[in-house]
Amino acid sequence: MTEPDGEMGGRKMSYDDGWAAINLEAPPRVPRTEYSVTGHWDLIRAVTGIEVDQRSPAAERARAGLELERAWKFDFRWSTYVSRGEFGDKATDMGHAEYAVGGVDRRDSVHCPYEDPEQVLSFDFDRELPSCGEDELTARFEKHYRANCDRNGDAVNMTGVYITLISGFTDLFGWEMELLAAGTDPERFGDLANRYTAWISRYFRALARADVPVVMVHDDMVWTEGAIFSPDWYRRFVFPNYKRLLAPLIESGKKVIFTSDGNYTEFIDDIAATGVSGFVLEPTTDMAHIARAYGKTHVFIGNADTRILLYGTREEIRAEVKRCMDIGKECPGFFMAVGNHIPPNTPVENALCYNEAYEELSRR
Repeated sequence: MTEPDGEMGGRKMSYDDGWAAINLEAPPRVPRTEYSVTGHWDLIRAVTGIEVDQRSPAAERARAGLELERAWKFDFRWSTYVSRGEFGDKATDMGHAEYAVGGVDRRDSVHCPYEDPEQVLSFDFDRELPSCGEDELTARFEKHYRANCDRNGDAVNMTGVYITLISGFTDLFGWEMELLAAGTDPERFGDLANRYTAWISRYFRALARADVPVVMVHDDMVWTEGAIFSPDWYRRFVFPNYKRLLAPLIESGKKVIFTSDGNYTEFIDDIAATGVSGFVLEPTTDMAHIARAYGKTHVFIGNADTRILLYGTREEIRAEVKRCMDIGKECPGFFMAVGNHIPPNTPVENALCYNEAYEELSRR
């Protein structure tokens, strides 16, 4: 497998520290990443001095976001490639709430192609969804990865799959039909998971062949409170299918990082048993448990609580960074991050305080 040469954007300490942590080599500073912060225009102006906002040309917004990543020393850039677009016109549109500055991401359109749970339970993935050959998929993954490296080679980059299984169901069928189908017939819903796995497995086989050292496997398989479905159902129909999908990636020698929103503490052991190299987690998942059980053998990324950045005092923000560092600093593959994004309504002074605390406490 080809390790990135670091020439795209210049090989800097950020890349070296990120790569060391991915390989459990405990760099001298705890590396970090963040999510969504490159759309926080007020913060970007404060950090970089670049005058930019949501009305600026796309190229200027991208340049400003990159300068923030470099100023804050991102060592790892979260990225996936395969998403709901693979479903074509069979995907459900659940709309989108306002998140970005100016509400530019708000979408009020709602459309579900499915009228009842039976249409979900009997769905034929091979017949209904677009088809793409594995050679073409491999080329697409490599192109996406190289584009990420070209944009910022100072950090560890990746490509990956967003719609692994449960997230695939959510984007394809929508929450209402997904839950109705699960409640109508859990056994047939499990068979649906098996058939979906057979369909999407070509993406994982293609990704295994791609010249990409690190891959992100995303699946929002729980809610904030925990399991969506019976834990027994997960252990019969989700984790065995994860093993089938991930096997070619692991056999190819790739570092496989798993992401789920919500609280997946009760399933940490199940996910680790699939062979993943590490975990990305929100604050509701117990990071201390991961550190105790897998801190010497796995990467983990998180998990400062964004609510403390939104509403906390300087003392509370620093204490939250210290909590994370106290858990992760002794673990060779720990990355610092705000576990559920830094949204654009985060007060600039609070985000700056968070970064100051990170820089102060990041040295091992």
